[in-house]
Amino acid sequence: MKEKVLVIDDERPTLKMFTLLLSAYGYQVLTAENGREGVETFLRESPGLVLTDIKMPIMDGIEALKAIKKLNPNTEVIVITGHGDMDLAIQALNLDATDFINKPLKREALEKALTRARERISITRNEEGQVVLEEKDRVAVIGVRGNVSSMTLPHLSETFAQAAALGKELILIDFEKNASINGAGITGLTELLRENRGGARIVLAGLSSNFRTVFETLGITKLAEIFDNGEEALASR
Repeated sequence: MKEKVLVIDDERPTLKMFTLLLSAYGYQVLTAENGREGVETFLRESPGLVLTDIKMPIMDGIEALKAIKKLNPNTEVIVITGHGDMDLAIQALNLDATDFINKPLKREALEKALTRARERISITRNEEGQVVLEEKDRVAVIGVRGNVSSMTLPHLSETFAQAAALGKELILIDFEKNASINGAGITGLTELLRENRGGARIVLAGLSSNFRTVFETLGITKLAEIFDNGEEALASR
């Protein structure tokens, strides 16, 4: 059975483009021209993945996001923002959106967002460990999979405390390439980093370019360096 994806956008050419692309990727595509219609379609069809524009008449994407997350908190919601509109992207992440892509839409960005979404859905369904600790020579590595949210924060905090107790000179928080982090996750991670000031050096790795931009905008890069991947982070010791 094909995976269902719901696309909410008030521009019909955009809906047509998404329908063509997503159908080619093997999805069953549902469409809605405003947030209210989108929520009604979500109630009727229960798709696991939703892509929604933000600025729409009748009900905008932020209100649709709130309604969909209230109906099913595990739904993957990717918001579509205007180029460089980080305030809206951060607002959406704070409301539990799991990812965002910018307009004008690039096929590569869409493919990466869909890949991340599929991976997170698979992790949720299989209930695999999302946060794991690995001890290396002079480094404690915290591997992060899936979506970091309020539900995963207690485990992340516990694992971080275990990593700090090892007394290593470096703690690497290594996000797998398809991981995401919503507003609650960002807030919790920021608090962990602030509480560790004066402790071990902390570095982050593996975040997508979108989330790196969010971290830079919020000043998190002042608390921890960010590297493209774990190998690069380890080489920086």
